[in-house]
Amino acid sequence: MRTLVVIHSLKMGGMERVAVNLADAFAEEGHESHLLACRNRPNDLAPSHKAVKLHHFDQQQALLKSVIGIPVFLLSRLLLGVILPKSHFMWVGWLSGWLLKRHIRKLEQIHGRFDRIVFRGLGTFKYFWSFRDERNVYVLENVIHYDRPLWQKRLEWKLVFHDRHLACVSSGVLESAQEAFEKGNVAPKSLRVITNPCPVEQIRTLANEPDNDIPSEPYILNVARLVPQKGHALLLEAYKASGIDHKLVIVGEGELHSELEAKARDLGIADRVIFAGKRRNPYPWMKQAELFVLASEYEGLGIVLTEALACGTPIMAVESRGGVRDVFRSELKAYLTPRSVEGLANGLSTITQQLPSTVKPDWLAPFRSDIVVTAFLKSS
Repeated sequence: MRTLVVIHSLKMGGMERVAVNLADAFAEEGHESHLLACRNRPNDLAPSHKAVKLHHFDQQQALLKSVIGIPVFLLSRLLLGVILPKSHFMWVGWLSGWLLKRHIRKLEQIHGRFDRIVFRGLGTFKYFWSFRDERNVYVLENVIHYDRPLWQKRLEWKLVFHDRHLACVSSGVLESAQEAFEKGNVAPKSLRVITNPCPVEQIRTLANEPDNDIPSEPYILNVARLVPQKGHALLLEAYKASGIDHKLVIVGEGELHSELEAKARDLGIADRVIFAGKRRNPYPWMKQAELFVLASEYEGLGIVLTEALACGTPIMAVESRGGVRDVFRSELKAYLTPRSVEGLANGLSTITQQLPSTVKPDWLAPFRSDIVVTAFLKSS
């Protein structure tokens, strides 16, 4: 089959990595795979499979170059978006959707008709909401948030979700969507769970690359953006309370960097916490870690958990909204802890003393490329 994965950008991020992984998975399973990024180059990420065809569509430029694009854009930014905050996508999305549809038709004139078009992430398909096609599958990467009055969210949900084929990356995201759609009187054409593929062999190859910055002493690892959702303040407090000897390494960058460094100093653990910054290849850090830990408030699935397992590293996480439970199945359930300082501290002190000797292949079985690809290509 001929597939197209559409993503807003190819910046370095979890959702973007998963979009690339999916395009690679389609190619790996023998399909003609295309990936379309809707943001200006340059980009941080690129497909690993040489058969994936990468395309670019500059949404902003296409909008402003269209005949009515500039008036629509200015009207939205200066008036409509002010009257109704966070509604910019509503006003430009109908035009951007038409422009994207036209661009995809041009691609099809060259490569042939796409059998399946997969939109990854709410931010991607919100800005193209007017583009409707029976071939489209829209992937919900995270739990649905109520960040505006319910009447406004209902309007957004109607535009973005109603009468479309939707796929959720985890059972937790599915439950969140069902709850929201009941409140918003939204009826999707289909709603199911299709998890994220984990490119195990590719990750293992990258994990073997040298990195001289990796600490030589035993450490536990967290890889995440330094933002409130990821729970780093909780992690620091629990790490101190646990009393474990391992160092704590945090790979990632974000708005809370200075605040978290100050917190580590205030807790008296600054000499045992390493803020390693953003890493283009975090997998050698994962491979060398004794344990990978996640303390997020919510996660759509938690791609870093499956990546750590692919590196052969045990994982643990706090119980949270979303999909981490889909990763912690069977024996791994023992590595979920309550989301509290005491719960996480007890988990750290207990688990670091009885780490599993190996990561079992069946822990990653649900995330195999062939399973995910088959789910996307079968009829909804």
